[in-house]
Amino acid sequence: MLAPEKLVGWNLKPREAELPYLPPAVRSLPEIGRLTGRGGTANLEVIMAAKPDLILDFGSVNATYVSLADRVQAQTGIYILIGGRFADTVSALRSLGSILSVDGRAELLAGRTEATFAEVGRVVQATPAAQRPRVYLARRANGLETGDRGSINTEIIESAGGVNVVEAGRESGGLVNVSLEQILQWNPDTIITTDRNFADQAKAGPAWSDVEAVKRGRIFLSPSLPYGWIDAPPSVNRILGLQWLARLFFPDKFPGDIRSDTRDFYKVFYQVDVTDAQLDALLEGAR
Repeated sequence: MLAPEKLVGWNLKPREAELPYLPPAVRSLPEIGRLTGRGGTANLEVIMAAKPDLILDFGSVNATYVSLADRVQAQTGIYILIGGRFADTVSALRSLGSILSVDGRAELLAGRTEATFAEVGRVVQATPAAQRPRVYLARRANGLETGDRGSINTEIIESAGGVNVVEAGRESGGLVNVSLEQILQWNPDTIITTDRNFADQAKAGPAWSDVEAVKRGRIFLSPSLPYGWIDAPPSVNRILGLQWLARLFFPDKFPGDIRSDTRDFYKVFYQVDVTDAQLDALLEGAR
């Protein structure tokens, strides 16, 4: 988003369906592989053969990732890990803009992000907790993987004013597996899912029919082209996800509509013009 012309390769090459939503300059870049984290696929020699000036990692800064960063930095001298917490998005954009010498573009994106945070924050702060939706994030086809309250996977839901029904007393701080019986006890009035298969089966089958969100028809599929609006990855793509969720949670509080928000975001952040057909595909299941 900040400097696509400076990218030398992908850790995972985008799928064909994702390419039209990405800047032309990055669509044909090679896949180099993932260096750190679960599912690492690249070795350091392969990455260094691409002759990067900088290896950038954006995301978790817990002890495991800091240790990995220290190790790769010691080997290469060009590795940077930037914290990916949602609340730190503005500072991350400005920091990376300075590192990449694109301060002007970074300030444009940071300013837009600040304005979005402020607009949504005003509505959330003015809404009593009892009037906020009770939300469950359903991941995977069975819908039984979710995120703890405050996790990097659900913090966008909470930032948009939703009350994550996964109890705050849980200790993992990340992804957890739960039972359908537990979800029935929580009885969320809204379900956000990242999996189309789950959305289809939850609406059609009897297993989830007693959940309040299903009764109300409030199952919403997160758009995912080129990246997810909830996470996958938990990065700047979540800014539009924040606007989308805030509109779902408080439909009478924001001017305009999600189609215009989406078109504008892709133009400014991804630097692509999306067609009406692309918008239709992107937003299917999200409203």
